[in-house]
Amino acid sequence: MTHEERETFLAEPHVAVLSVTAEAERAPLTTPIWYEYQPGGLVKVITTSGLRKVRLIEEAGRFALCAQVAVVDDYRYVSVEGPVTEMRPTSKEERFDMAARYMSPDRATDYVNAAEEASADDIAIHMRPERWNTFDFRVLPHG
Repeated sequence: MTHEERETFLAEPHVAVLSVTAEAERAPLTTPIWYEYQPGGLVKVITTSGLRKVRLIEEAGRFALCAQVAVVDDYRYVSVEGPVTEMRPTSKEERFDMAARYMSPDRATDYVNAAEEASADDIAIHMRPERWNTFDFRVLPHG
């Protein structure tokens, strides 16, 4: 993929897989997650503070994210890896914006309101993409 194609793809609302280095003798922690990205900007994920993944991200200072489309004849992915630039509490508005990427505004409102108490400790983690890996099955020659 070109630089523009990979950034456009990553900006789409895919459910991504986040990976971060784990403790010794453990595989990397790998988990699905919603994210936000605008071309040229930072990747943002929102999660609950105190979770193992948050502790591991704090310890490593970086994480990787992979977004993909896995449809026959349309397999594409973009993965990014880079340093954490900020970790901070989120607002209800930020949680709504994230939810609205993945569901209708009415449903996002219901979701955020229903999870308001559980989301009180949510944090936003920002990552600056440094390394990119991409693949686009559609550009391979088909015989």
